Amino acid sequence: MKRVLVLALAFGCVSNAYPQDWPRQKPIHFVVASAPGSTTDIVARLAAPKVSGAIGQAVVVENRPGAGGNVGAQKVKRSAPDGYSVLVTSVAFVVNVALYANPGYDLDDFAPVILGPSTPNLIAVNPSVPAKSLQELVMLARSHDLSYASPGVGTAAHLLMERLKTLAKVDITHVPYQPAQAVGATVAGHTQISSTPLPPATTHARAGRVRPIAVTSAQRSPVLPDVPTVNEQGFAGFDDRTWTGFFAPVATAQDIVNRLNSDLNAAFLLPDVQQRLARHRLEWRSNTAGEFAAFLRAEAPKWAQAVRDAGAKAD
Repeated sequence: MKRVLVLALAFGCVSNAYPQDWPRQKPIHFVVASAPGSTTDIVARLAAPKVSGAIGQAVVVENRPGAGGNVGAQKVKRSAPDGYSVLVTSVAFVVNVALYANPGYDLDDFAPVILGPSTPNLIAVNPSVPAKSLQELVMLARSHDLSYASPGVGTAAHLLMERLKTLAKVDITHVPYQPAQAVGATVAGHTQISSTPLPPATTHARAGRVRPIAVTSAQRSPVLPDVPTVNEQGFAGFDDRTWTGFFAPVATAQDIVNRLNSDLNAAFLLPDVQQRLARHRLEWRSNTAGEFAAFLRAEAPKWAQAVRDAGAKAD
């Protein structure tokens, strides 16, 4: 709880001193807290060459996966606050401080730079499941033993289903899978339901291999515009997305944070980057470092509560 309460005050402090030789000293490292090919990795690699061109310095993408993103976060936490190390991570950044007894970092060890692209999560069912809506799925769960696949314990897709189960007062068995395999488990009928980020499920939904039931964002997704939101189907307060974010070590000069924010905003607005994001079913809108910090202050307690409600733990 301490790690979350600190957000009520601030997300760390940043200095005002601007190193005169930044960024000429050495390459900037985007430390990605997940494996190559992950959504977070894709976002970092889309942005890196654009930022490099704007800033006049090489930007190296360095993958440091492990412990659900904690390894990469710990590396950047230990780095000098000089603008040369930037953490690129996911919603796991705020989840893990509640999920792990000791994730190796606190939220106030970092200065938020920018909220990157995100995607809604999708609740879908195998076509053999008779439910056509979320309310029908809840009614079915009250009379049948059902299970759902997710991309793993503590992921946003897992925790949102646990929130929904609590609100609906139903028991649906959670079966964690590797991220790339979760929706496939429902396609194959190993589970009746899947809760996953939208991108891996979209092709299966469009092909009829799963039936989409609900998206978890506040508004419908342009990727599957006919699929209603969770909120539309009687369960208020859902705006759960799998997002990416960029962070600098705490005490990084505010001018550097602002410059990185400006160059990343410009990168994500480029037409070719927008096309690539759309291809990966990722959505994004421009934001400041301050807006990202405000977003995180709302996200952290929401996911901490979801972890407590689910009784989820990781070591």
